[in-house]
Amino acid sequence: MSNLYKYLKKYKKHLILGPIFKLLEAIFELIVPFVMKQIIDVGIAEKNTRYILSMGGVLVLLAVVGLACALFCQYVASRCSQGFGTELRSVLFCHINSLSMNESDKFGTSSMVTRFNSDVNQVQLGVAMLIRLAIRAPFLVVGATVSAIILKPSMSWIFLVAAPLVALVLYLIMAKTMPVYTKNQRKLDKITSIAREDLNGMRVVRAFSEQQREQRRFEDATEDYSHSVIAIGRISALLNPLTFLIINAAIVTLLYFGGQKIDAGDLTQGELIAFVNYMTQISLALVVVANMAVLFSKSYASAKRVSELLATESSVTDEGNCPVEEDDNAPAISFKNVSFQYGGGGYAIKNLSVDIYKGETVGIIGGTGSGKSTVINLIPRFYDVTEGQLLIDGADVKLYPLEQLRKKIGLVPQQAMLFSGTIRSNMKWRNPDATDEEICDALKIAQAYDFVMQKPDKLDSSVQQKGRNFSGGQRQRLSIARALVNAPQIVILDDSTSALDFATDLALRRALNAYLPPKTTKIIISQRATSIKSADKIIVLDKGEVVGLGRHEQLLETCDIYREIFMSQQKAPHEMQENNQEEEEV
Repeated sequence: MSNLYKYLKKYKKHLILGPIFKLLEAIFELIVPFVMKQIIDVGIAEKNTRYILSMGGVLVLLAVVGLACALFCQYVASRCSQGFGTELRSVLFCHINSLSMNESDKFGTSSMVTRFNSDVNQVQLGVAMLIRLAIRAPFLVVGATVSAIILKPSMSWIFLVAAPLVALVLYLIMAKTMPVYTKNQRKLDKITSIAREDLNGMRVVRAFSEQQREQRRFEDATEDYSHSVIAIGRISALLNPLTFLIINAAIVTLLYFGGQKIDAGDLTQGELIAFVNYMTQISLALVVVANMAVLFSKSYASAKRVSELLATESSVTDEGNCPVEEDDNAPAISFKNVSFQYGGGGYAIKNLSVDIYKGETVGIIGGTGSGKSTVINLIPRFYDVTEGQLLIDGADVKLYPLEQLRKKIGLVPQQAMLFSGTIRSNMKWRNPDATDEEICDALKIAQAYDFVMQKPDKLDSSVQQKGRNFSGGQRQRLSIARALVNAPQIVILDDSTSALDFATDLALRRALNAYLPPKTTKIIISQRATSIKSADKIIVLDKGEVVGLGRHEQLLETCDIYREIFMSQQKAPHEMQENNQEEEEV
């Protein structure tokens, strides 16, 4: 967890001043029993009203100064913990964004969200309590014990017995509970995962009337978490009763032996009251220590999880890479015996070797799980190839600075993702300086211009989170337009026209061929054979391997899988004839 300490360096003054002022408050608190002793033994015993009033003034002064120290410590602790939490969240957010898809898949979205929110909040609270209580509570215990020894050594044995007993209780309970807190955070990850999954798939859940089943699944997860928390609570609940039992037993012992010593003249009434006060201070301090033990156990478990995420390094890095000089004569994309596997599983792509030249339109088709999306995820280097080599414009993708590589590529993923803001702000993701004219050109190619211009605010129309105020087809067209702004050299459509009707799909492909620069390389992944039948080259995948490569007419004759896919999607003969005529026009 040492990688978290560096975020506290800028708050060194707070980490020093806070405990110092809390220590001063504790010192003033330890003086109070001595003042009370003097009031009883001198002021009350001698009926000296003036002395009682003057010492009462000292008590008020101690209370005011102690309060001022406590308030200053509270302010310092808040500044330090909130600043630390803010910086840690910023660093964690940047680090999460720097991780490759490989590491993101390993942790999972729900776990990263829990670490980013719940765990950082818990660590932040731990820092605040560290400044406010970590020094004060133990000092009060030790200080009260030492003060009692100084006041009357013959009675101090009671303190020396009570304090270690309480410490033993604390140790045993912490040893039982601390390992469980980490498990609890994992269970919280599961709850977050189920909730996120159900909220995202709410329409599917309702379409299948599976609300009750999903509710039971969520209840099972929360019940498991609840049982675990209750189990810890039962153990932690022993802290206060056992602590008070020991302390109250010590107070009773003090009163018993103190009363005997007062009768014998070896102890004054004021000294006995001071002893009781010191024991009360110890009891209150130990209650705080007990609660701190629980809090710090949670904070420690959370800090380990945050530290684990921060310590994870991305498997895809461009550190040390210089801008690459591109070879205009080389293929735009070249796969050389490329194989890839996710984690420790089997190969998703095996021995892929194909060249894609500048200006070509390439279609990729295959069954579910055939590796289509995996192929295009390798091009912008979301993942690194496991074996073989992937070249872009003659240079290995691993040699490219990621910014240079990804600026060449306009990628439209399977799931159309729009961000809250406006249409204009979404269109400027590839190029923040894009003009309205460039945006409108991209919208026209993507067949989105008409419905955007029909809106009252046009480009300034609001986009809600995930674009939920647009239909599926509109979201897809806006996502395509966003990728086309600033004319990327490589355009990749990953099954991103599935929500479009055949006419709009056809108009889109015509526009891509007509209006994009001649050297723009276009890769289209589609489940529809008609969407790629006019491509210059079609790659047919099956179980991660290329089983067909060529034009539509060639594959119909040589590739059984392609022919089966194509024929299964054809309907009546007259519809086939119309589709063929449309494709010939493209």
